[in-house]
Amino acid sequence: MINPLSVPNYPLEITLQFSSPTLQKRWEPKLPIRRVKKWVQSSLEGPAEFTLLFVGNAQSKKLNQTYRNQDHATNVLTFSLDLPSSKNPKTCADLIFCIPVINQEARAQKKDPIKHLTHLIIHGVLHAQGYDHENTKQAKVMENLEIAILKKLGIENPYVIPNRVS
Repeated sequence: MINPLSVPNYPLEITLQFSSPTLQKRWEPKLPIRRVKKWVQSSLEGPAEFTLLFVGNAQSKKLNQTYRNQDHATNVLTFSLDLPSSKNPKTCADLIFCIPVINQEARAQKKDPIKHLTHLIIHGVLHAQGYDHENTKQAKVMENLEIAILKKLGIENPYVIPNRVS
């Protein structure tokens, strides 16, 4: 299990991809690779290789329909290529982020979109390492880990929605 109080320094390979020039132009400057690596590194239990793909609604909806039988775009999808084993200790996964959904959620929850994306990156990395939230016990473990990792990064608890000002 991850110790959120220490920052591991496992070997890490990251590739950032954008599904359109528009997304790339708007988001690439907000996502310097060094910054993204720090977020991912904070969530690792061992060596890893990730591709982070940033997409629009249509592509997210299509992937969510194809792989999860859900007919809507979603904020993050994690595709684990292989869970670590004694033969291959590296976690390999593709993480798909839907920028319009992330922006919409951030606005609705009065959150900074980059902080919300940081949370979702950590969430996806934890999924790639076998964490889940299919039941209450699993969800509590995963949420507590996310909260601790984000706190270490200077980001408030994502499960507390700020009071709305009328």
